Amino acid sequence: MSETEDSASQRGPQGLKGTPQSSQSGQATKPIVALNRPELNTILKLYGRMVADGEWRDYAMDFTQDKAVFSVFRHSSEMPLYRIEKDPKMARRQGAYSVVAAGGLILKRGHDLAQVLKVLEKKKHLRLVDV
Repeated sequence: MSETEDSASQRGPQGLKGTPQSSQSGQATKPIVALNRPELNTILKLYGRMVADGEWRDYAMDFTQDKAVFSVFRHSSEMPLYRIEKDPKMARRQGAYSVVAAGGLILKRGHDLAQVLKVLEKKKHLRLVDV
């Protein structure tokens, strides 16, 4: 195997050994922010419960250089009900995770994804039943 073939086989989706790829203009691009497997599992557990309850129907994921966004929809043709965002720039300040409502209002922000997602949990109300 030649040196060029050996180096090409070590490349991942972000370039050689996980470094950012360079663009056509020769400048290095920033790596894309994504949700890792435990984060995605936590979000999908909540999503599955809400789908089973009939609250949510569809989702979309967007990964950019600045943030990763998991959007939740009641109907796929509408605007998202909520956006669950991961923004690494905010990690040291108010926390990397946030839940944003349809109007742009940040409902909760924090360092722990599970704690942040609790704002979306349905409240179990106790009801009196006549017997």
